[in-house]
Amino acid sequence: MILYVCLVFMKTLTPRQLQVLGFIQAQIERLGVPPTFREIASHFRFRSVKAAVDHVAALRRKGVLAGERRRARALRPLSPWQALRRPMAHIPLFGSIPAGRAEDRGQETSGCVSVDIESLGIRPTARTFALRVRGDSMIGRHICDGDYVVFEHGKTPRPGDVVAALIDNESTLKTFVQERNQAPYLRAENPKYPQLHPVGELVIQGVMVGLLRRMKT
Repeated sequence: MILYVCLVFMKTLTPRQLQVLGFIQAQIERLGVPPTFREIASHFRFRSVKAAVDHVAALRRKGVLAGERRRARALRPLSPWQALRRPMAHIPLFGSIPAGRAEDRGQETSGCVSVDIESLGIRPTARTFALRVRGDSMIGRHICDGDYVVFEHGKTPRPGDVVAALIDNESTLKTFVQERNQAPYLRAENPKYPQLHPVGELVIQGVMVGLLRRMKT
């Protein structure tokens, strides 16, 4: 796996860029500091220092070099794992939520779910949280038992949104429905389960903004 990632990663570099990157790494290992632009140009017999600057700039754009843009002495090579690493989000996990019959259940903190922001597709806020799904009432929306649903607290639900809700003080995961001139209610996405109409209070705790699935082995 490590070899495969390295090979795919290095294919994005031209042969000359690989040589320049290797020279910079070798100089750091031998002397403790990276070469100057002039030293890079001299080593590869470039006609001008600008050619060395351009090669270093390309390596920086491709994520294999870090450091200040115009200071060669500040450059440092990055490993494929470092270059491919993306910003991570650590979303608080507040236990589980029934996706079946509503249950009288408190909210308990049980760690966090860590995922890279690009894969998640949203930028989490202080109001973002996650719950683990228990049950099969939402399979029509491709939400399965064991999935992690990501919610945004305080977001106003629209008809058709999946929500974490308290209906008459019982917690559940359902689709929010509001038809003209009628009170909102909750709909399961599995014909085995009934619609849920509040007798007293319906409180929306969060609107679904993301879904995470752990592959079962």
